[in-house]
Amino acid sequence: MSLPVSMSVPAGPGRRAWRRLRRQKTAVFGMAVTTVFLLTAILAPALAPYGLLDIGRSFVPPSATHWLGTDSLGSDVLSNIIFGARTSLIVGVFAMVTSSVIGITLGSIAGYFGGWVDDALMRVTELFQILPQFFLAIVIVALFGSSIWNIVLVIGILAWPVTARLIRAEFLTLKRRDFVEAARSLGMSNRDIIIREILPNALPPIIVNGTLQISGAILLETSLAFLGLGDPNVMSWGTMLHNAQEFFNRAWWMAAFPGLALFLATLSLNLIGDALNDALNPKR
Repeated sequence: MSLPVSMSVPAGPGRRAWRRLRRQKTAVFGMAVTTVFLLTAILAPALAPYGLLDIGRSFVPPSATHWLGTDSLGSDVLSNIIFGARTSLIVGVFAMVTSSVIGITLGSIAGYFGGWVDDALMRVTELFQILPQFFLAIVIVALFGSSIWNIVLVIGILAWPVTARLIRAEFLTLKRRDFVEAARSLGMSNRDIIIREILPNALPPIIVNGTLQISGAILLETSLAFLGLGDPNVMSWGTMLHNAQEFFNRAWWMAAFPGLALFLATLSLNLIGDALNDALNPKR
């Protein structure tokens, strides 16, 4: 009588990375805080105890009726933070997607074809990298308007060079691998080789960079709003901080709680980015 044989299937690279990620306490904390941040942004109308147009007594300190107090206009600070989370999510995610599309496209072309194409695209990349991005963002937003989608576009256009350099470096290594040569011998087009063969293997550093770009975009949008260059039609943590400047001694909660929300959101995203880097590059 033969005994049953137990066969164990080796875990794939994605599953191994996930296991390494779960073992890191900072990653678990970052993912927990980011999950709360995402759910808050998505469910803002349902979670906010007051609407953005609900006005009450000004400068009410944190209490049972207004957990985080009210601002100079009588708006509930907690509700404003919740709706501000939605603005931060929109700016962070869509600016990251914009910069990733531009960076991946240009970086892939430069890394795959090399030669004068690589030289030309890298000169453009270097030009964008030496520009003072924050001050350029201020000028562009001041000239073309501070709508939320203008801000997303500006941040995305300014942030793509890092992605382009990362993807280019991966392509320079991967295009010499045997599986790429095999694809060429089978008659695959350059486009198919780039998209189907090389790009999927070049994504890990882009995933890591994506989390950091979301954090950077949130900080840049907050900075613009703090300077009075945010979209006046949406609630933003930066706008809350801008409005709190002259009332800090009288109503500390107007600045403290939005500042804490910004700190936790960006910290959690950076913790996830660092943990992803360790999980996806264990031999680093």
